[in-house]
Amino acid sequence: MKTTTLRVAATAALLVSFGVAAQMRPVSKVDPEFPREAQLASVDHGRVKARLTIDAGGDVTRVDIVESNPRRVFDRAVTRSLSQWRYEKGADGRTVEVELDFNVK
Repeated sequence: MKTTTLRVAATAALLVSFGVAAQMRPVSKVDPEFPREAQLASVDHGRVKARLTIDAGGDVTRVDIVESNPRRVFDRAVTRSLSQWRYEKGADGRTVEVELDFNVK
């Protein structure tokens, strides 16, 4: 059986709440796993854009999928992963958009 290395890259986008353009970076993050269903369907790459809502303690309280290509293939893995990300403490209800790229290498 051939072993395939899977790469998932996460890029944080700009803070969009409060009309402020400021860079927010996670202080800890969990990379999503490449879904087995995608491998079985011969999908070797994709991109998901998600909007995170962050509470005052820095925990992600909500993950909304904004765009995904291919549709729905990576959404569950992204939601599971991003729910575990942590940010610096700050205002409650902050939002940030992130893009995750999935590639088979």
